Amino acid sequence: MYENSFPNKRFKHTVQFFRQHVKTSETILDLGVENPLSDILKSNGYSVKNTSGLDLDLDTSEIESSKADVVTAFEIFEHLLSPFTVLKSIRANKIVVSIPLKLWFSSAYRSKTDMRDRHYHEFEDWQFDWLLEKSGWKIIASEKWTNPTKKMGIRPLLRLFTPRYYIVYAERS
Repeated sequence: MYENSFPNKRFKHTVQFFRQHVKTSETILDLGVENPLSDILKSNGYSVKNTSGLDLDLDTSEIESSKADVVTAFEIFEHLLSPFTVLKSIRANKIVVSIPLKLWFSSAYRSKTDMRDRHYHEFEDWQFDWLLEKSGWKIIASEKWTNPTKKMGIRPLLRLFTPRYYIVYAERS
């Protein structure tokens, strides 16, 4: 379905990691509006419900009222001012979350045309681990992977070797 799309490697890694830790019988609340990754999970037999697009910094009611077994957040926390508040509001006992890692050779992402499409946080893995632990989660498994591009230059070369994405499976501690 998304085999030839731009984030194919990221989706492939995410789904492989997800399958290792979440059963198709478990219900999922995916933070954020419906997206290609939630569609891929549905096509793999998962029952996924997305949040409606509320500003999660200001309103966590959909998260708090959810009865889902697992909450997912794929590249969401870097857009929030207060990911700690969102993590604390989750009622499920399991989460699978991924983030883009901070790159020492590149500044944080900021769209010049969409004020909502900005990274307030780009974490190092240890910072994100600490955030999860401080908000009541125990990390069970994690992985990192690179995001090479087909461009020429120093940054594309560094992207061949420098992990860009970090995914974590955690349970409430």
